[in-house]
Amino acid sequence: MPSGDEGSAAALAALAKALGHPARIHIVRLLLEKQSCIGCDIVDEVRLAQSTVSEHLRILKAAGIIIGEIERPRVCYSLNPNSLFPLAGLLNAVLGEHSGGECGEPSRCPPSPNPMSARRG
Repeated sequence: MPSGDEGSAAALAALAKALGHPARIHIVRLLLEKQSCIGCDIVDEVRLAQSTVSEHLRILKAAGIIIGEIERPRVCYSLNPNSLFPLAGLLNAVLGEHSGGECGEPSRCPPSPNPMSARRG
């Protein structure tokens, strides 16, 4: 797989960064399950302060992962799965390259050594 240009690398990094928080993963899973959700319902489900949830929603929306449609006085959020195709493509390429290695299937591969445990030695 070609490495791609700097622009696509930056776009992939932005997607990964936007998904890089447990609360945002929770929001994505919630929207996957419910298809769409009003902001106040997300606050109730995630159990964080409204301002914190708003910031997580802003980050996900800025990355294009979710869409917010204003239905006065509320905002209804839904997933934009097409935005994740570039990241899915990269992950599929990584998994594809490592699926037929020396041990055959990833589930049968021995665990990689933990770099942190090697430092303690």
